[in-house]
Amino acid sequence: MSAIPKLEFPPFRLPPSAEALRTEVRAFLKTTLPGLKTEDRYPSWNTPSPEFSRALGAQGLIGITWPKKYGGQERSFLDRYVVTEELLAQGAPAGLHWVADRQSGPLLLRFGSEEQREAILPRITRGECYFCIGMSEPDSGSDLASVRTRAEPVPGGFRVNGTKVWTSGAHRTDYCIALVRTSGQHGDRQRGLSQLLIDLKSPGISIRPIINLAGRHDWNEVTFSDCLVPESALIGGEGDGWLQVTSELAFERSGPERFLTNFHVLRELVRVVGRQPARRAASVIGRLVARLWTLRQMSLAVCGMMEAGQSPAIEAALVKDLGTIFQQDLPEVARLLAESDATTDEDMADFLDIAQHATMMAPAYTIQGGTTQVLRGMVARGLGLR
Repeated sequence: MSAIPKLEFPPFRLPPSAEALRTEVRAFLKTTLPGLKTEDRYPSWNTPSPEFSRALGAQGLIGITWPKKYGGQERSFLDRYVVTEELLAQGAPAGLHWVADRQSGPLLLRFGSEEQREAILPRITRGECYFCIGMSEPDSGSDLASVRTRAEPVPGGFRVNGTKVWTSGAHRTDYCIALVRTSGQHGDRQRGLSQLLIDLKSPGISIRPIINLAGRHDWNEVTFSDCLVPESALIGGEGDGWLQVTSELAFERSGPERFLTNFHVLRELVRVVGRQPARRAASVIGRLVARLWTLRQMSLAVCGMMEAGQSPAIEAALVKDLGTIFQQDLPEVARLLAESDATTDEDMADFLDIAQHATMMAPAYTIQGGTTQVLRGMVARGLGLR
């Protein structure tokens, strides 16, 4: 009888050098954030701020793992993890460069051409070039292998037709890395898929806003109508898109943004119940913090495996799934606790506003980085259960 597969989250600790970097990042944020004005009332990494992205780039804190020839610092994934944690904990407005730093840049480093790297990566590290992800499509959900957007080879490049949906930030970014079908038929699933680096200023592209429950314009529907892109836009080889996109998702699914996006809600809850909370309040907050710490340890384990050159796609999927549950639970649990334990009516009014906004944003977590059902299917297959 063959052994039953199991998920591994080996204990992992950040080295002293990474913790030293944490001190530097905190000092930078302490002096930089108070002077920024953004359109959002609540601190969040989703908030766009060109000013902040450029300031962070000037500090060498974007693309820090990348080669110095492309503007990086050649530091470890562990250093990057620390930077990400601090940005999230302080609600820094890093939304413009986030995708480029987290996954588009690493994708180009691994699969892109030298021409693409030299043209794009230094601009990302300076905080001047922003990306969105062209994966999801109408009627496809998280089933990426069912994409219908087609890039027909033509002399000198490709003619792209199709629609992408839930495309975060497309209205304010420069490029889209789009998963398209360059050969074969819709029923071929993973075969015939490629990724293209598409300049969003190209003719034949229309971007329609999708307004979310909180009244924000973060998502978009992006339509390609006979959009011509050059042959140099192909990332890697024709037909390599499935390999590329699955490796890319490991960067997206396991980072601390999957459990720290609502950190400001927990921080505000601790403030409104006071320094000496009642026993019940202390117990509830303790359980929330224990869940958060467990997710952090799991995420750190994935980071350590990536630093060691492994591809922990199944472990990353589980971190994302459990992080989604935590982030959707947190606003409601916090609201109920604050209603009974807030120290002043003024504190309660402010906190309810924060919790309400977080509750309206929570449904999006189920979609971002892969729907819950798809992720659980991945984990089940990884454990040999289906």
